[in-house]
Amino acid sequence: MDKLTIATRGSKLALWQANHIKDLLAARHPGLAVELLVIKTTGDKILDAPLAKIGGKGLFVKEIEEALLSRHADLAVHSMKDVPVELPAELVVGVHPEREKPTDTLLSAQHASLADLPPRARVGTSSLRRKTQLLALRPDLEVLDLRGNVDTRLRKLLEGRFDAIVMATAGLRRLGLSAPMMSELGPPDFLPAVAQGALGIEYRRDDPAIAQALAFLDHPETHTCVAAERGFLTGLDGGCQVPIAAHATLEGDTVRLAGLLADLDGGHAIRRSITGPAARAFELGLSLADTVLTSGGAEILDKIYSDSGQ
Repeated sequence: MDKLTIATRGSKLALWQANHIKDLLAARHPGLAVELLVIKTTGDKILDAPLAKIGGKGLFVKEIEEALLSRHADLAVHSMKDVPVELPAELVVGVHPEREKPTDTLLSAQHASLADLPPRARVGTSSLRRKTQLLALRPDLEVLDLRGNVDTRLRKLLEGRFDAIVMATAGLRRLGLSAPMMSELGPPDFLPAVAQGALGIEYRRDDPAIAQALAFLDHPETHTCVAAERGFLTGLDGGCQVPIAAHATLEGDTVRLAGLLADLDGGHAIRRSITGPAARAFELGLSLADTVLTSGGAEILDKIYSDSGQ
């Protein structure tokens, strides 16, 4: 094998992630040529509507997976929080490099923290998960939809369209971005998206040479925590239309997993946690999802899907 092609989205963050993996592969395998194939996904094309309104799963991966299946690309580098739990049977996300910080960050030009925001402050985010947790902590806020790449969102903040915005800490750290005022929003009060801060490398199941070339990139602790969180998402059959959050940590051989399912206005949120052996991380996520469903989560999901016409 003398050449590999990485399929990636064209955003600045996606290109950073793909180039990061490209550089690691080139350093590990001297003589290997690695190139990028930039693909525009459905989620990249529709920027004038909230993600939850567009509907469907895999808004940022479908066209990339088609490139893998057609063999125009050998592997893809994803932000794992964008990857649906159901993959094409021919593909596998088998490698997770070491995770960046999974928290969210509140950015503002004038206000140092969530508590410091004035009543009725305008806060921008494209995420239902963030919206519901923000409203649970500060019901007085006006949470407004904010789409676009990281540069666009920061520009809108600094232009004064919002009093604050919320973005993933990982993306800010990877791109070296900041705002005049920044404060972290993290567990236990503010849970991240499933697999937030983690990358996933997807490739064809029938290509063991690719799997072998990538194996050195896999970080066991990240792999285990991502499995637990995605087990929770799988058990809830969740997509971007549902406020779902999860955060797993590994202590020795024990996984601790906290999960959240909320209604759309943040008024009703179910939080539960579970611990168990790392070897059963995915099954622990499924078990936690079942606990949430039987604790009122099923009714929340029924209402969300009936209101959206699904």
